[in-house]
Amino acid sequence: MRDPDAPEDRRAALGRARDGPLALWRDTARALLAPRRLVPILVVCVPLVLAQHHFSRTGAAVGIAVATCAAFVAFGPFAWRALFPPGLAARALPPRLAAYALAGAIPAVLGWWVPSRLHLGETFLTAGVNLIVSAALFWVGGWGLARDVEQEQGLARARARAAALEREAERAQLMALRAHLDPHFLFNTLNAIAEWCREDGATAERAILELSALLRRVLAGVRAPWWPLAEELRVVRSVLDLHGVRDPDRFLVDWNVPAPLPAAELPPLILLPLVENAVKHGPARGHVGPVGIRVRGLAGGGLEVRISNPGPFAGRRPGGEGLSMVERRLELAYGGGASFAIGAGPGEGTVAEVRMPARAGEEGEGCVP
Repeated sequence: MRDPDAPEDRRAALGRARDGPLALWRDTARALLAPRRLVPILVVCVPLVLAQHHFSRTGAAVGIAVATCAAFVAFGPFAWRALFPPGLAARALPPRLAAYALAGAIPAVLGWWVPSRLHLGETFLTAGVNLIVSAALFWVGGWGLARDVEQEQGLARARARAAALEREAERAQLMALRAHLDPHFLFNTLNAIAEWCREDGATAERAILELSALLRRVLAGVRAPWWPLAEELRVVRSVLDLHGVRDPDRFLVDWNVPAPLPAAELPPLILLPLVENAVKHGPARGHVGPVGIRVRGLAGGGLEVRISNPGPFAGRRPGGEGLSMVERRLELAYGGGASFAIGAGPGEGTVAEVRMPARAGEEGEGCVP
């Protein structure tokens, strides 16, 4: 069971201990076979084998050199990783350093003892002081390769952790979308429902059903990382319908949506702040004209959504968070693949445009109900 309070490197060490030495050896072998490590290993080992062949007088010299290099690759980095896991306490270092020093001496001793026992003759790598050089190469090479593997995996864990934090931040922003369902709009709608309950029961019932459907879809969107375009447009329609219940003559909508809809998925509720912005700065301020919703598929499977309103564009409001949140969410979801722009539209209007690479979704979503 993971300890949530343990540092990440400590968690990695605990997980590695549970997996066992065989899993650690396999992980080390996979890391060493990566070209960025395998090439430097060959750059060192091939000259050693050639030097062994050139300076030795026995036919077994090349085999001994190849076996020595293979033993180093198979055992050296693994030995360091096994003896010195991340987060190791300082008091445990001395005995483990001694064990690693002994491990490095074993291949050198075997390189001298095995040829002498088999009467293979003396070789370049097993002659005198060269045994110490071989051991030093084992110690330093094992340490360097193991440290490189650990640092790469630590960096991968850090990046994964950062990505998870970004996703959590996005989820927190999604939770905050309740605030972007303009509180004044919600409160005014509830107050209007209270009046309609006395004067127009049918309208009050319709408004309650619209508000219930809207909140249900918003909560579903907060829980989902992606959802179909049709669901997003249903939320948009619910918001606009609620405005229309309050004042049907002022809040008009011009839908320009293809049927069937493009089979695409997008981050949930990404359009909601833009729709609220269009209503707030358009019809809600007395500007005459419809709020426009246009959806268009782009070449290569992309998606373009344009939201327009009759109010003039006066620039971004200082301190406003809605548009910045849309840009941030697009960046988190698509990297640099999506774009967002807002500015003056035809006549006295304002247009917000979002372009997104489409994700494959269910086909045949059809028109938005």
